[in-house]
Amino acid sequence: MTWKLTKSEIDNQSLLLDESLLSIGNGYLGVRGNFEEGYKSVYSSIRGTYINAFHDETEISYGEKLHAFPNIQQKILNVIDAQTINIYLDDEQFSLFDGEVVRLERNLHMDAGYAERIVHWKSAKGKEVKIHFKRLISFVTKEIFAIEVKIVPISNIKRVKIVSVVDGNVSNFVDKNDPRVASGHATRLHIAEVRKDGNYSIVKNITYATKLEVACVTSSMIDKDEYEYSSKLTDSSVEETYLCNGNKPIQFTKYNVYTDTLRHGDAVIDKAQAIQQQLNGASFEGLLLKQQEYLNKFWSTADVKINGDASLQEGIRFNLYQLLQSVGKDPVSNIAAKGLSGEGYEGHYFWDTEIYIFPVFLMTNPEIAKNLLIQRYSILDSARARAKEMGHKKGALFPWRTITGPESSAFFPAGTAQYHISADIAYSFIQYYLVTEDEVFLKDYMAEILFETARLWIDVGHMKNGFFRIDSVTGPDEYTCIVNNNYYTNVMAKHNLLWAVKAYNLLKTKDSNLLKQLSDKLNLSELEVSEWTDAGEKMYLPYDEKHKINAQDDSFLQKDRWDLENTSKDKFPLLLNYHPLTLYRYQVCKQADTVLAHFLLEDEQDFETMNNSYNYYEQITTHDSSLSSCIFSAMASKLGDKEKAYEYFRKTARLDLENTHSNTKDGLHMANMGGTWLAIVYGFAGLRVKESGLSLAPSLPEHWDSLEFNLQYQNRTLTIKMERSTVTYSLIEGDSLSISHNGEIIDLEIGENMKLAV
Repeated sequence: MTWKLTKSEIDNQSLLLDESLLSIGNGYLGVRGNFEEGYKSVYSSIRGTYINAFHDETEISYGEKLHAFPNIQQKILNVIDAQTINIYLDDEQFSLFDGEVVRLERNLHMDAGYAERIVHWKSAKGKEVKIHFKRLISFVTKEIFAIEVKIVPISNIKRVKIVSVVDGNVSNFVDKNDPRVASGHATRLHIAEVRKDGNYSIVKNITYATKLEVACVTSSMIDKDEYEYSSKLTDSSVEETYLCNGNKPIQFTKYNVYTDTLRHGDAVIDKAQAIQQQLNGASFEGLLLKQQEYLNKFWSTADVKINGDASLQEGIRFNLYQLLQSVGKDPVSNIAAKGLSGEGYEGHYFWDTEIYIFPVFLMTNPEIAKNLLIQRYSILDSARARAKEMGHKKGALFPWRTITGPESSAFFPAGTAQYHISADIAYSFIQYYLVTEDEVFLKDYMAEILFETARLWIDVGHMKNGFFRIDSVTGPDEYTCIVNNNYYTNVMAKHNLLWAVKAYNLLKTKDSNLLKQLSDKLNLSELEVSEWTDAGEKMYLPYDEKHKINAQDDSFLQKDRWDLENTSKDKFPLLLNYHPLTLYRYQVCKQADTVLAHFLLEDEQDFETMNNSYNYYEQITTHDSSLSSCIFSAMASKLGDKEKAYEYFRKTARLDLENTHSNTKDGLHMANMGGTWLAIVYGFAGLRVKESGLSLAPSLPEHWDSLEFNLQYQNRTLTIKMERSTVTYSLIEGDSLSISHNGEIIDLEIGENMKLAV
């Protein structure tokens, strides 16, 4: 049953939560798990359909606006609603909030790619019916959202009426009391066109500011030879009505095709109609077969098998599936913090992508990983412009929150000041190169990214007393802002700088002509490259002799500690209950910061320092961020604390399924979902990707019987199966390979299963 998520509650809180959990998508299009017929008005709902990167822009209003504060904010839009299907049995409308619900079961089929709702219902007047809803968004043809409804009358029902609606009158959800959700500008779409064209219902909307267009072209069909059909147009919608005899089962199918300017150009309606024509004669079952084929291929490399805990097995599969449903697979899209499951954080792309989500696809589906990097490269010019706007002569400062490139964060202490995002992006480009050995990628994208991000650090930092220092930045911990020499930022900048030098030297060896062209384009000199070397080698990394730890920054250890033990539970998360300045004055961490740096760049410190740092920061970390527990799990594995690693993993694996952060209604936590995989593969299996190759240090939790997963590495496929006292490495595809197992080099040959003690 771990391939199927099942829900059956219809209380208001559960309905909102399940709208996120049962959402469907394909990376381009996402639809929340709403009821086709809607809810009673007393119930809350975030009814949503989203297209990745489809957005509008609004002016940011400041009480006091200073230089280089962002002028505009981008936000993903809730687009045309094609979910609605109302069903009438004689004179009574079907609703789960009236009559008697004999049975309700809602399922998300993660191995087959669809969601369903199975209902057995009796109306107030005794009309009894079984209704089976199925819905999918195609992984094969990204524009298709299809719904199938099977109605099986049980009692004597004379007439069944089906009313299908496509409505362009939509708005975004707002919550003025939660900074993680938008608080204004709910309606950002003009209704540009509403019409019927033969069998097609057509609605087109245009955004207010960006002038992007979105179209939904819908066709529908019913498996009855005799029925009455009518349609009605309003200012915002097309309504189709089918009326037929209720003495036999009925099957109704609705095919919705979504197109937008970003992918389809100006002729969005024409493109949607062309896709509809290709669908002519297709069946819902046929779409399901294609979903199955796609997912069989996906799970063959991405699945993680946990033997011994069905709850956590469900958790990891759910997380991986939702990542697949939300990750962008075209050049204009990335993956938002809430994916395509909700409107939290307004559809913005964060550093979450590079550090938490990217590794999942890098090691299981490198083409998707590559797309994420190419999308980042596509906004390099915006990052260059932002650096200049911030007063830097050279370099690229990537935005904290964005969709198409401009910075959308109005709160600079925890936004723009997080300069580390430029180093995070550089880190992911380096990891991709190590895993794929893609020389074309190095030449076309990676070198330029590394050069421009390295330039940023030279301009941000400065030499003092023989060390390169970086002042007035914010690290990952958003409870500590605008500090000097944040350890995470400095060590990631060091990695960025020294790898920029390596990339320069690689190009000098592999393609000197290209290097000259790139150097001319960027006005880059050998002297500048030598500055990168000097800064990287002399980077200041704060260290405290008393505690024998890396200090989070120059002032962190001077502050008083927050009394977490005696802070009331209703005061968490702290950011919703205390002014930022109050938090900044204490030793209290929202999430892993120095500990994250040790995870990403473990060779920068010895084991004792990392262990001491872990123990110190654990005591003052709230884990108010969903990006935290997974890193503490992975590092606990590294440091040999198996039980602690397991407990932190449990918190991350089912974070959304159990709504432990109480905001899953606004969308799923995509970074945490990637972090779940990190805690398994980089944690329990001890995977690290280094210049020397792959290294693993397996340590199976005592609670499990076995753990099995696959890795893609340099055109090879490996399977790793961990058991209580052994691990088996199998090279399934590709040339022979040497890897490190607990520090010992082993050689793998195709078809060979190498079983070793752990």
